[in-house]
Amino acid sequence: MTRMDTVVHPPSGSVRGTTTGDVSRFLGVPYAASPAVTGWLEPPGPVEPWAGVRDALEYGATVPKNPYPWPSSELLEDAVHTGDNCLNLNVWTPDVTGSAPVFVWIHGGAFRNGTGSAQWYDGTAFARDGVVCVTINYRLGVYGFVDVDDTPANVGLRDQLAALRWVRDNIAAFGGNPDRVTVGGESAGAMSVAALLSSPLAEGLFAGAILQSGAGHHALTRECAQNIGTELARRLDVPASRAAVAGVPEADLLAAQADLLRDVQGDVARWGEAARNLMAFEPVIGDDVLPALPIESIRAGAGGDVRVLIGTNADEMRFFMVPSGAVDLVTTPALSAAVDAYGFADVPAVLDVLDAYPEGSPGDRLAAVVGDWFFWIPAIRLAEAREQAAPTYVYEFAWPSTARDGRLGACHALEIPFVFDTLDVEDGMRITGTGAPQSIAKDMHAAWVSFVTDGDPGWSAYQAEERTVRVFDTEPSTVVDPRPQRRAVWDGVR
Repeated sequence: MTRMDTVVHPPSGSVRGTTTGDVSRFLGVPYAASPAVTGWLEPPGPVEPWAGVRDALEYGATVPKNPYPWPSSELLEDAVHTGDNCLNLNVWTPDVTGSAPVFVWIHGGAFRNGTGSAQWYDGTAFARDGVVCVTINYRLGVYGFVDVDDTPANVGLRDQLAALRWVRDNIAAFGGNPDRVTVGGESAGAMSVAALLSSPLAEGLFAGAILQSGAGHHALTRECAQNIGTELARRLDVPASRAAVAGVPEADLLAAQADLLRDVQGDVARWGEAARNLMAFEPVIGDDVLPALPIESIRAGAGGDVRVLIGTNADEMRFFMVPSGAVDLVTTPALSAAVDAYGFADVPAVLDVLDAYPEGSPGDRLAAVVGDWFFWIPAIRLAEAREQAAPTYVYEFAWPSTARDGRLGACHALEIPFVFDTLDVEDGMRITGTGAPQSIAKDMHAAWVSFVTDGDPGWSAYQAEERTVRVFDTEPSTVVDPRPQRRAVWDGVR
């Protein structure tokens, strides 16, 4: 297919992309100044202007980060492109002269990994189907979420806000309609979307929100975040200040981050919600970006005018427990102890929880319990919190991967190549295995396109009296209140 250059002239500066068939793409476009100029731990500054036409032909630099930790590294690749100008985004568009709806994607990776340039986030299929697709980079780990003094926190969320403001001001030059923006994300990206949905600084920047395997329950109190920041500074042997931490060489800072992450996980008594969340660096409650825990603000009406599509995968935690072998090591006593110690203090009794999960080995049951607590129940709580808001639609992805002898089930992240219709890329095949049904990708991608375009994915909105859920599987279905016993055991929790 013939490929030709295409030049557009947004206010931020002219850029040259490429057009193949009916889709034009522009890669590595800066949406903010290089952190090397404004400060690696400082809020993003305005994009630096350039003269002439800037090439947007290749993916831009990625943010500083460690490789994916094991066992996530067994299933995911994490692209790395060197350079300092890492606050950049990518655009796929069906027509640079049009006014199409816009889908802005925030990648996942536990707030410490990932990039908008991953293969399976290629936006070609969205552009093919009439949607402008934008994927972004934002600062991660220490660089995005360390909190050590009274200076602004949540730099990673501020990057996301800067990207959305860039979209508002520039996307028309790429053929997008700034009044029809939907923001979406998966895992930490979905948690970011919940944070933005709740943030007063994001008002008016998007009309729709898609949350895949992440909701509004996971953020750190300022006390917890500063406890972690102080410990990081102690290990680096520098004062607990943003300036001092920023002065540490990148390799040393990332090494200390990795060591601290390992120590935080599992020590709930010392590290509180950071240990329960398994994330030491994540959004922090208590500033102008995130005044309260997102679910609390959403319950109070924040983001009430935004349409929402939210859901989870049927076997989320098997992504983490199968490659590591942990699923086979859990004993019945260890299962009870884990449920008791993992932070379910407000559950009336451990056995009340376990009785609702009778099937499978102890490891299978633990994966189901923790997956529901961490992913499914927060998604349900967010949908319930929006009873008086704009429509909220709920889905579940249920097709089991064929990778790892089929033991992954419908695990975390598995739905991504179906949403983007990128089943044929290596990133997707590592987790889907062979034989992933194109029919599911067709249905799921079409539902996302419909939601971004019209605000309706094609099934009834979620209401407490009906609890309508669309299930994506080999045979798709629309069901009411799947697994009611498992849902009910968490009543009154979180």
